[in-house]
Amino acid sequence: MESITLPHLLDHPLRVCLFKHVQNATFLRQQLLDGNTDFEYAFLDASVLISRNHVLAACFRAINDMLNDRLKSRNVHSEIVFSLSPNNNIAESFRRFGISNESTHVLAIKVGGDAAQIEAHLTQNVQGQPAAFSDEVLAELCDLNKIRKIYRIQGSAKGSETMARTEAEAFALGSMALKGS
Repeated sequence: MESITLPHLLDHPLRVCLFKHVQNATFLRQQLLDGNTDFEYAFLDASVLISRNHVLAACFRAINDMLNDRLKSRNVHSEIVFSLSPNNNIAESFRRFGISNESTHVLAIKVGGDAAQIEAHLTQNVQGQPAAFSDEVLAELCDLNKIRKIYRIQGSAKGSETMARTEAEAFALGSMALKGS
């Protein structure tokens, strides 16, 4: 697990843990649907996450919206999922970016809280292999075709897959910023 403190949001550290080969996504999703407060995390499907910047931009926006009483969803964790979306349809945001029963790679994010307790809770309840939250690992897990469809990216960058991811990241960040609050 990694603890990340965003600039200007020092009082709201992020606890982030990426899991590969998750086998109990259905259980985790059901905990969210049931409103189990022990599972108050942003559980994201890692196949639609382009980079650390992509994720951290969504976290920044969600925390900022929370601090300014502009949440459109029930809490900061669901707002992180919503913030990834290029549009204002909350249900669609959860279908595209949130954990699904078929998710095999999951990024768990908790805003605040004790790092040791969160890490223990996640490793005890997520049946998956912890992995580094890095651009390199996310590149292995992301599905660029899905991402192009979500953000309506026409064509692709000529050249390497790295260039295609860089282009997709720019489109995604721009879409997230332009959707308004």
